[in-house]
Amino acid sequence: MKNVLVIESSISGKNGQSSQLIAEFTKNLAPDVRLDRIDLQQQPLPHLDMPEIAAWMTPVEDRTPEQQALASHSDQLIERVKQADAIVLGVPMYNFGVPSQLKALFDRIARAGLTFKYTENGSVGLLDNKPVFIFATRGGFYQGTNADNQTPYLEQFFKFIGLTEQYFIYAEGLNMGEESAEKAFTAAKNRIDELTKKLAA
Repeated sequence: MKNVLVIESSISGKNGQSSQLIAEFTKNLAPDVRLDRIDLQQQPLPHLDMPEIAAWMTPVEDRTPEQQALASHSDQLIERVKQADAIVLGVPMYNFGVPSQLKALFDRIARAGLTFKYTENGSVGLLDNKPVFIFATRGGFYQGTNADNQTPYLEQFFKFIGLTEQYFIYAEGLNMGEESAEKAFTAAKNRIDELTKKLAA
């Protein structure tokens, strides 16, 4: 594993709890690993709109300069995903869902003909499989309950584009007192140690 795409979506930036766990994970990677970072707090994406979709659907040679600029958001993101050997994703829970800025990124990665296609047997992901490490931080306890809308959504999204090797690292109960938060971070760090040892094996 030489190239790791790191996507941080916390509105707190580097101070976000999911970002802190990402930092714990990446510091244990081999020295020669290249980190390609996307911080959606520092580099927010606008919500997807029809002019941008129209730019995608226009042949490259026929795009206006404005359409070229619009399409470049998605084109560049998809290329960075393709070039990565692994993806590391920080996902705090905001009002039971993923951050809207992360959804804006997903909307530009899922593109028919590039990252998935529809067939008579259903959809097929077009990306080469690679590990996806998802750091899910929550103020309360949601894992394994009907209130956890994040996990099934993330599982389905990455499966849809062909990425089925998924590892979830949860840190829950972070807003339920100092003892609860400390316990959650300890459990998450233990899970990080397990995963980094597995990668190094």
